[in-house]
Amino acid sequence: MNGPSQLKVRVYYEDTDASGVVYHARYLHWLERGRTEWLRQLGLEQHRLREQFGVVFTVARLEIEYGKPARLDQELIVNTTVGERRRASLVFAQDIVDADGGRLTRASVTVACVDATRFRPARLPDPFVAVISE
Repeated sequence: MNGPSQLKVRVYYEDTDASGVVYHARYLHWLERGRTEWLRQLGLEQHRLREQFGVVFTVARLEIEYGKPARLDQELIVNTTVGERRRASLVFAQDIVDADGGRLTRASVTVACVDATRFRPARLPDPFVAVISE
């Protein structure tokens, strides 16, 4: 599978809760962006998958472990790799680290490939599999 993708993000005021640390749900946004950028790094985009192959991805399972908190103005890195490829899904291994490499969050995210019209499971398109297998 292709190597890891890295996405830099900065913590803004809107990302924090009343205690001044990143709100737990914000990590989900960054993980989503990490997977989108992983696709972009391969020369693929969400809308192209829909238009060319008639498929979209949907999160089917998410496991997340929160470690130390992120705080306002910190620069973070979202690391994304594919841990497993199945016929109709991908399992991503993702983590979010601080500038020193300290892990803040670890996640395993299973995304299902579904038909864009019927939202029924669909095989990963062969051209897509070829690109991610390089």
